[in-house]
This record gives sequence, C-alpha cells and structure tokens, in this order.
Amino acid sequence: MNNKNPIATVVRILDGLSEWTGRSIAWLTLLMVLVTFVVVVMRYVLNIGNIQLQESVIYMHSFVFLLGAGYTLKHDGHVRVDIFYRPLGERGKAVINIIGTLFLLLPVSLFILWISWEYVLFSWHTMEGSQEAGGIEALYILKTSLLLMPVLMILQGIAELLRNILVLSGLEHLTEADTHGEHPL
Repeated sequence: MNNKNPIATVVRILDGLSEWTGRSIAWLTLLMVLVTFVVVVMRYVLNIGNIQLQESVIYMHSFVFLLGAGYTLKHDGHVRVDIFYRPLGERGKAVINIIGTLFLLLPVSLFILWISWEYVLFSWHTMEGSQEAGGIEALYILKTSLLLMPVLMILQGIAELLRNILVLSGLEHLTEADTHGEHPL
C-alpha cells in the first residue's frame, strides 16, 4: 500500500474484518432457506419431524443478525433518525457520528458484553444443550454470539470513530481502497 497513515491502516483492517465477517455469515441466509424448505417437506410431505434441523434455522438466524451487525454498521444500514443528520455536510455528519459512537454505540456494546459474560461462561461451563429432546446439544455456541456481536460492533465502532476523525482532519480519502485492489485481510 502506498498509504502510510497508521489510522487509515487500522480503519482499513477493521473494515476488512467486518466485510469478511458479513459476507461470510451472509451465506447462512441461503442455507437457512434450504434447511427451512427441507423441514417443511419433511414435516408436511413425509410426516417426519427433525428438531435439530428446526433448531439449526434458529441458530443460523441468530448468527446472521448478531454476527452481521458490524457489517451492517460498516455499510450504514442500521436505523437512524435523519431529521437533523441528512441535511448536514460531511463534517457535521462526522461530528454526529463521533458523538453517537462515543456515547451510544460503544457504551451499549460494552454493556452487552459485560452483562452477557457470566451468562455465556455458565453456558460453556455446563456445556448447555437444547431443552428439546433430540435438539442441538450446543446451545453454548449459540450463546457465544452474544459476546461476539458486541466485540464486532466495538471493532467496527472504532473504525467508524477513526474514519470520522479523519473526515474532520480532511484526510478521509486515506481510508479508501487503493487502485491495486489490495484487500486489508
């Protein structure tokens, strides 16, 4: 890379992580559709039920929403009240984004991480499984996404914070991908 700005490098790496995670986890949506189709055919055509397949749809749905949250933040896909934000210029938007990241995104993500920690650790300690007979015996893995989601949000929040600082500094162009198509990850 011809860009030596360390802040821009950190932004590109964190963006790359969110991009990779989001694109990878997005494949679960296709798998979810296919598994749901199989569950429906098994149940209504073959009169066969399968708790593990049904629970797997819940797991995949949870993973898509929880692990895709950082990707959604990167692509500005979260709900925003645009009454004041939309008409602002780039610098005004950067100030709002910095305030929102520092006083909303990061504290809420840290709180979710803190409040979920013991809950998830207990689940791992007991190797918690499904409450349904024949269900997936790995509920602790599903609950782990309660820790991964805030971590991914914090990492992308840091990228957004740094990107907006670069905007205020007039250096926002440094975070754009270079012309050689080099990917940070």
